[in-house]
Amino acid sequence: MLQNLFIPSFQTNTGYVCDLTVTYQLFGPPLGTAPIVLVVHALTGNSTVTGSQGWWNTLVGPNQVIDTNEYTILAIDIPGNGFDGKTENLLLDYKEFHNRDIAIIQLKVIRALKITSLYAAIGSSLGGQILWELAIEAPELITHLIPIATDWKATDWVIAQCAIQEQILCNSTQPIHDARMHAMTFYRTASSFTAKFNRSIHEEKGIYNVESWLLHHGKRLEERFELATYKLMNHLLGSASITKERGGIHHLLKTIKSKVYLIAIDSDGLFYPEPIYNTHQLLKSVGVQSHYHEITSIHGHDAFLIEYDQLNNILTTIFNTKYKDENFKIWRKIAG
Repeated sequence: MLQNLFIPSFQTNTGYVCDLTVTYQLFGPPLGTAPIVLVVHALTGNSTVTGSQGWWNTLVGPNQVIDTNEYTILAIDIPGNGFDGKTENLLLDYKEFHNRDIAIIQLKVIRALKITSLYAAIGSSLGGQILWELAIEAPELITHLIPIATDWKATDWVIAQCAIQEQILCNSTQPIHDARMHAMTFYRTASSFTAKFNRSIHEEKGIYNVESWLLHHGKRLEERFELATYKLMNHLLGSASITKERGGIHHLLKTIKSKVYLIAIDSDGLFYPEPIYNTHQLLKSVGVQSHYHEITSIHGHDAFLIEYDQLNNILTTIFNTKYKDENFKIWRKIAG
């Protein structure tokens, strides 16, 4: 069930002040009865992470690797994602917000729910960027930090892609539709397109199937997304950096108390693996317990939504009920 938290006069790091209504959902056992897992959604996601409409229900749910029989799941909507159907958050000045602000907003929800510890926090792409901010803002909160297909900063390549998206969103006559078509070309790879379409023709439309597929994705997002939402999410993705106004990366990473599990994708054309591996090396160099995993896939960035067997195998030692007793001991100790 969608729940609300009203945050009056929220001030962003830039000094912008506005009232916010933040929506969130809880799944699994009631709060206080089980370890808590925070799931942070990606650019087009929302707080419905599991259930019949859940966008990650092959990972989160009854008897899945993140088992809602064993873990309480908290998922918080990024304000302005439009999931609650209200318009006030869509009127935000999107360039005044950055991922640090989103992390602070999520912390306000966490504290309002009287949550003092998270067994794990997991998020992919934009969601993973927000996790990095959470880890810096609240170093003692998260036991297992799991950013997937993402890094603590937007590389020049990510910034470039988001700049093109911004131009399309501000200048196209079909902004959401056309920006989404462009985005699908860097969420996937040339090999993925060849494997899926192989220059096949859509007989009814008389165009290549890859063209039909891109048009379909543009139309689908146009039907369920607002322009203001896309502009905000794209801005957050392209402006990410935990070092902004904080100092050097070595000092920041050293403050992290979580066990960190970095998951990259070997063919990712947006958050390519090398910077993620470099972050792994940096974490180890400052004494943070870090584990690096790499998914093998032809599907690029979207592999975190496709290669579920590999992702399940990576996550199983953190979440599998085989380790339930140990997990509960850790949670009880942290929860006090």
